[in-house]
Amino acid sequence: MIRARIAVAGVVQGVGFRPFVYRLAVELGLTGHVANTTIGVAIEVRGDEAAVARFLARLQGDRPPLAAIDSLSVARSVVGSEVAPTDGPGSFTILTSRPALGATGPVPPDSDLCPACLAELLDPADRRYRYPFITCTDCGPRYTLIEGLPYDRPLTAMGPFAMCDRCAAEYNDPANRRFHAQTNCCPECGPRLELTDRHGRPVNDPAARDAAAGAAHLLHRGGILAVKGIGGFHLAVDATNTPAVALLRQRKNRPDKPLAVMVPDLVAARRLARPTPDEAQWLRSRQKPIVLLRKRQQSPLAANVAPHIDRIGVMLPYTPLHHLLFQDNAFPALVMTSGNRSGDPIARENGDALARLGPMVDAFLLHDRDILVRTDDSVLMVRDTRPVVVRRSRSFVPSPIRLATDCGNTLALGGLIKNTVCLTRGREALLSQHLGDLDRPETLDHQQRAVARLLRLLAITPDLLVYDSHPDDPGRRRARQQPEIASVAVQHHHAHVVSCMAEHQLHAPVIGVALDGTGHGPDNTIWGGEVLIATPGAFRRAAHLEQVHLPGGEAAIRHPWRMAVSHLYGAFGADLDGLDLNLLRNHRPEIPVLLQMMRQGINAPLTSSCGRLFDAVAALAGLREKVTFEGQAAMELESLAGMGAPVDPAAAGYAVEIEEKAEKPWIMRTAPIILGVVEDLRQRVPGPAIAGRFHVALARLLAETCRRLRQRQGLDQVVLSGGVFQNQTLLGLMENLLRADGFQVHGHSLVPPNDGGLALGQAVAGRAIFEGQKQ
Repeated sequence: MIRARIAVAGVVQGVGFRPFVYRLAVELGLTGHVANTTIGVAIEVRGDEAAVARFLARLQGDRPPLAAIDSLSVARSVVGSEVAPTDGPGSFTILTSRPALGATGPVPPDSDLCPACLAELLDPADRRYRYPFITCTDCGPRYTLIEGLPYDRPLTAMGPFAMCDRCAAEYNDPANRRFHAQTNCCPECGPRLELTDRHGRPVNDPAARDAAAGAAHLLHRGGILAVKGIGGFHLAVDATNTPAVALLRQRKNRPDKPLAVMVPDLVAARRLARPTPDEAQWLRSRQKPIVLLRKRQQSPLAANVAPHIDRIGVMLPYTPLHHLLFQDNAFPALVMTSGNRSGDPIARENGDALARLGPMVDAFLLHDRDILVRTDDSVLMVRDTRPVVVRRSRSFVPSPIRLATDCGNTLALGGLIKNTVCLTRGREALLSQHLGDLDRPETLDHQQRAVARLLRLLAITPDLLVYDSHPDDPGRRRARQQPEIASVAVQHHHAHVVSCMAEHQLHAPVIGVALDGTGHGPDNTIWGGEVLIATPGAFRRAAHLEQVHLPGGEAAIRHPWRMAVSHLYGAFGADLDGLDLNLLRNHRPEIPVLLQMMRQGINAPLTSSCGRLFDAVAALAGLREKVTFEGQAAMELESLAGMGAPVDPAAAGYAVEIEEKAEKPWIMRTAPIILGVVEDLRQRVPGPAIAGRFHVALARLLAETCRRLRQRQGLDQVVLSGGVFQNQTLLGLMENLLRADGFQVHGHSLVPPNDGGLALGQAVAGRAIFEGQKQ
């Protein structure tokens, strides 16, 4: 007889792992017990040696679909026949969860609806027919309703809902799929759905059998619906109804930014877009993210859902309620956009939603189960076969990211926009869900709550606080308020590069290409087109895009035509007035003021921003002179490039010029590119060709810089990071050029290249800098 004591760490709570262990042990004739602890699951099995060996093998090979085992330790001992089993003869039991002092185990992310529950949802003979909170151990919300660990019902949002006798019987039946499912419930004992008007008054649709059907009828009539989901509210509207979409945009004050859509299945997705096999696989995955797909020219989708760009964000249903909405009305697609006022965090509480969203909608689809964590939908794109997460949130959070080095207990506070926070625990990094832009008190409060929740769930007290080096960064203020915790500032673009290094577990110096819109530089200029020589603990600015003025500061970000004038001034100088360009004619009265600002350096700081270069070329090409959301002009310029012939990196393009300087950063000249664009405009070259040549020229400029740096530094690993690398055309060109030249190229996959991944880089870089300062 063998006794094996097994400690399992990983995502093993809230995913049916204990019931799985129970059934496996009983099948193999083993006795013993299993229990949750705050660090994972503890198992003891006793039986003959062959049965124990089979148990250990199948423990990993046959684990439940949502489980993930990070570590498994086994202590074996021989049990004499005189030793009585502590659990009684022939028994295996699930013990009450027991705490363990110190760290806690991973918290399971939310999951979509499993096929077995979906079948029951749509089966008229099933007692959970059309019940929108159907779930089991293999599916449903987890992170958004967990209050604490270990994962047991009293510590979840399901605590107030006592199971009825039939649900309790399922919960206690080892043969049942809902054995020890903490979210188990039914129409008799679980949360309830209600359709109300915009003021919260109940709505009874005599033509509808229940609230979900009434909501579907309202959407069919062109109404706007606020839907309470698992991580917050969505605003929903029929995505084929142009006036309804226009009204939603007007009410939400979102005039142009693309809206995500939900479709019932993959067949419907293919009517709107052209997903590749890998994109289709992600659409169907258990995470059910929004996947950015190339649009079809002819589709039932309203043109104002995603105007002026060639991609559309598509997701499949992931909750029972989503399936019911499509079941009750055969919508080709529904807009499902975040339920918030522009710039605010997503609404999660009924009262808050009624107050903030009431003026935008015609009705609410509410329920009485609390959402404990705001969590937006995750967004990803696929580059070749590799997923690139653009917004890491629902179903990806809080899965840990493995680190190559021990980063202790570090708390990094992220950037000002697309904020996330990161908490490290040794060689694990836990990146929070997308929190939003920290330019409003509501989002700052949301960030504070997210930090407090992570610290509480993981039972960690940080000994290092890391923030962005910008002098006005909110993290700097927090550090001053907590002087008892050591703190470190990390430069913005260094953090970008290290975030990608951390994802790929890189230590040695790399060439880091960091391209974005704005980041504070140590020289008090605005960086954004940077090539760094970087390690986690240090960096050197090796090269940057040619600096131009940002005339009017923030006004130049909102009005790309200003950046076009700035780049024209940088390329042509005093000859600017003689150019015959539509953009200059359109703004003739304003240009002298801009020129004076730039000549005198008044409210016109210098910037090397790659994002602003995209803005300038987009404005010159006649695409966009004013933007209503970040990255709009660049997205439209990439879409314009896709309208022409495939972008060929070997094709003729604009000149590439690098000004090498001794002891100073090299300058990657942008003036030759601008000169080329202007000449093409004079020659009436079609816009798609200009956009394509610009992408090629920029990729060549950056790749040539990396090649020359390799000659001097001997480095052959290149890291690509920053929000500009959401541009798949530029990313593809860069990867192809660099790999063809023998470089090892590393891009993002697990964390966003934009500022949503910044906190990971801050945490790893901050810890390295801090440890270096102690030596």
